[in-house]
Amino acid sequence: MSAYVIIGTFGWSSPASSEQAIGEVSRWCERVTIGIFREPSNALSNIAFMVAGIVMLKTLAGDSTETKNINQFHGFTPVSLLYAYSVIWLGAGSLLMHGTHTSWGASADNIGMVMFILIPWLFNVSQMGKWGINKFLLIYLVLVLIYGFGREIAGPKLGINLELFDISIGLWGISEVLYRYWSPFFRWVSGLVGFVVASAFGIFPSDMIADPLMYWWVVLFWVPAVLSRNKPEARRSYVPWFIAGVSVYMVAFSIWLTGRPNHPWCNPDSIIQAHAIWHLLSALATWFFFKFLRTEKRLSP
Repeated sequence: MSAYVIIGTFGWSSPASSEQAIGEVSRWCERVTIGIFREPSNALSNIAFMVAGIVMLKTLAGDSTETKNINQFHGFTPVSLLYAYSVIWLGAGSLLMHGTHTSWGASADNIGMVMFILIPWLFNVSQMGKWGINKFLLIYLVLVLIYGFGREIAGPKLGINLELFDISIGLWGISEVLYRYWSPFFRWVSGLVGFVVASAFGIFPSDMIADPLMYWWVVLFWVPAVLSRNKPEARRSYVPWFIAGVSVYMVAFSIWLTGRPNHPWCNPDSIIQAHAIWHLLSALATWFFFKFLRTEKRLSP
């Protein structure tokens, strides 16, 4: 944060082409200021993610010797640390985007989002595919690098109309249902869950049928089926933490929709911004999902 303040005092580099000029209303409703935070509320609200990640690290550090081997989200493991630090970076990247309005800030934001959302669904399929931890980390790293370089070369949709963050939400939902209800038959119909998830975010099967080239990525809904060849050897408790996480995130998403300049609720000069509330609630959801993943218990020794 000190480095941010020092650099910001001397002025940020040229703003990204998608950002508004100082004094105008930003893409996320808040008026752009001349200070070191172009969108003060939308930027500083991201500290919630950093706090959540630090609390996760503290929780992991406090796990007793007896509980550290319960699952990969107890104690310091590669997966638990990756999750906690990705939440911290999720906040830092978004703060850089809303705070600086630079193209590199936008890159940090988008890469941070992808770094987080890849973890849960990759972790699910890694368990059902019986991957080792090294394979999980390698595939995760390769996907992050492909997205990072692809975004710089071809843009956020990688030149193929693919929003990796958005599709990964669907893959998480699919893999989570498959993890709970795995069977040889359900494995191959699990991709249909993706259409339910997409509909929850306003993308309906009728839209996909009307423009199949635009929505070609629905074929990726069957990636978990292809990779998940084995029944999981553990179970998780979905109440209360998973239900709480999904509920809070969907409330956050509904609020996110109101944080646009053309929405009647938009008040660009208010300290209370819908997009900032989205950050706060989304940070809370990452904590709920962390607690959910810690409920996993093996079915047999």
